[in-house]
Amino acid sequence: MISCEKGVCGHFGEWVQGRLGSAGEIVLVTLYCRALSIEFHTDASLQGCCQLFSEEQLAGFRQELRIGDTPWPLLKSNIPVGCGAGASTATLIALARGAGFTGSPMQLAQACRRVEGATDPLMWPEPDGLVWASRACRVQSTIPPPPRCSVLGGYWGAPQPTDPSDTRFPDVSDLIEQWHIASLARDLPELAALATLSAIRCAAMRGPDDPMQSLAQELGALGMTRAHTGSARGLIFRAGEVPKGASAALQAAGLASVFEFETGAA
Repeated sequence: MISCEKGVCGHFGEWVQGRLGSAGEIVLVTLYCRALSIEFHTDASLQGCCQLFSEEQLAGFRQELRIGDTPWPLLKSNIPVGCGAGASTATLIALARGAGFTGSPMQLAQACRRVEGATDPLMWPEPDGLVWASRACRVQSTIPPPPRCSVLGGYWGAPQPTDPSDTRFPDVSDLIEQWHIASLARDLPELAALATLSAIRCAAMRGPDDPMQSLAQELGALGMTRAHTGSARGLIFRAGEVPKGASAALQAAGLASVFEFETGAA
C-alpha cells in the first residue's frame, strides 16, 4: 500500500452523484479512499512519471499554477486508470505539489478542471465533506464527512474513463437533501441507504448491471456504492464488520482486484 502522507489519496467512486433537478448541475459526494494514492518523488532512480496527459496539457497546467520551470516529480501510483478512483485528478495534484505549488485548493481545482473538464475534490483536506459540482468546479455546500466505516470493493467490467461532456445523470436532489440531514445525524445506515439509491438510479440510466445488490443482501451489508462513471463497486459495512469470506464472494461474482479499506471520519 502506498502512503498518502507523501502524496495524494484517491477515491472509490461516489456515495452519491447526479443532477440537482432534471436539468440541474451535476454534483457528487466522493467516497474517499486512503488505500489508493499517488506519491511524488525526486529520486531519479525511480521509474515512472505522468503518462495520462500530453506535454501541451501539462504546459498549460504549469502556466495556470505559475510554478515556473521546476521539474515535474516522478510518480508512484496504485490508482487504476478509468475505474472511477480519481487517477487523473490525483495525478495532477501530485504533479503540482511535487513541483512546489502551495496555493489554495480552489486554485488547484480550477487548474485541474481546465485540463480534465471534470475534476474530483481530492485537493481538499476532507474531500468527502463537500457536495462538489465536478463540472463547474464549485463547492455546492459543506457537510460532515460520513462516519467511519468499512468498504469492501473491486472493479466490475472494463475501465470507463470519465467523459466531461457526458451529462446523462439522474436527478438526485432528494438524495442530497436527505444526505445533509443524515450526515449531521451521523446516521451511517441512512447514508448507506442513500448511496444504494444513487447507485440504483445510476445503473438504471447508465448501466451496466452488476451483482452488488444481491451481494449486499447475501453478506448483510448496510448498502452499496459505485463509481457513477467507472468500474469501481463496493459494499458498505460498519467499521471492522466485513464478514469472513466476503472477499471470496465478490471475487466469485466476477469483481477484480477486491480489497477492503476504511473511510469516513476518524
